[in-house]
Amino acid sequence: MSEGENLVAAWKAARDRLREAGVDTPAYDARLLLEAGAGVARTEILTDPYRMLSADQRDAVERLVARREAREPVSHILGRKHFWTFELRVTPDVLAPRPETETLVLCALDLVGADAPARVADLGAGTGAVCIAFAAERPAATIVAVDVSAAALAVAASNIAACGFADRIERVEDDWGAGLPDAAFDLVLSNPPYVRTGALGLLEPEVARYEPRLALDGGADGLDAYRRLLPQIARLLRPGGAFAVEIGQGQAEAVWALADEQGLAPEGVRADLAGIDRVVFGRRPVRG
Repeated sequence: MSEGENLVAAWKAARDRLREAGVDTPAYDARLLLEAGAGVARTEILTDPYRMLSADQRDAVERLVARREAREPVSHILGRKHFWTFELRVTPDVLAPRPETETLVLCALDLVGADAPARVADLGAGTGAVCIAFAAERPAATIVAVDVSAAALAVAASNIAACGFADRIERVEDDWGAGLPDAAFDLVLSNPPYVRTGALGLLEPEVARYEPRLALDGGADGLDAYRRLLPQIARLLRPGGAFAVEIGQGQAEAVWALADEQGLAPEGVRADLAGIDRVVFGRRPVRG
C-alpha cells in the first residue's frame, strides 16, 4: 500500500493484486480485507471513498492482502465465514462451510416436520454449520454434534454457544457416532470427506494448502468415509428415521448403492444451485 492512499485507491490496488495472484473473486475479497484492515464498514467505502488511510490502516490492509495473495482463504484470514443466516468462527482446524452445503440443510428440513420433536445426529460436524442452521429452523429438535477432532469440536462448541443453541446441541467427540446408542435418532446428517486422495493436489490452493486433510480426504475412490459412515447411520436410526449425506460430484450412484447395502432405503438425490448432485437422502425401512 502506498503513502497517501484513500479507501477507493486501496481497494483497487488490492483488487488488482488479488486478480494477478489468481484469486477467483478479487473485487469482493479486496473489499472484505479493506474493511477488516482499515476498520471501516462497506457503507463508509461507498459514501466516503476518498477518505485517507492512516499509516496503521495501510499497514494492516497490506498484511491481510499479502496473506490472500498467498491464497490463504479469506475465512482463515478473517476468522469467520457466513453460512445460512450466521457468521461462524473458522480456524485451520475445520473446513470452512461452503454454500453448496446449504443443500444438505434444505434437504434435512424437508425430512423433518416444522414442529417435530426430532432427535438428530450430525456426524462430522466441523464448524457446527449444518446443525446450527437446522436448529434455527426446527426449534423442537435436539441435536448431537459429533466430530472425531477435538480441535474441530471446540470450534463447533464456540459457534453453537455464540448462536444461542448450547441448550439444544450436545457436543460429542467420537468417530462417526460409533459410541452413540442404537436406534436413538429420527434423522442423521453428515457432510463427510469425499475428495479422492489423488485429486487433493488438484484442488484450489486455498483448499489444498490450508484446509484440514482430515475433512477432505475420502481415500482412493473418495468413498472411504461412506463405507464407515453408512453402517453407523443404519444402526443409529430408528425404524422410519431419515438420513441425508452430502456427496461429491459424480458420487450419487455409488453412495446410493452403499446405503442400500446397509439396509437403508435411499429415496432420492438433491442437486445444488449449480445443478450438481449434492445430497443422497432416504430412510431406514420400517420392518415387521
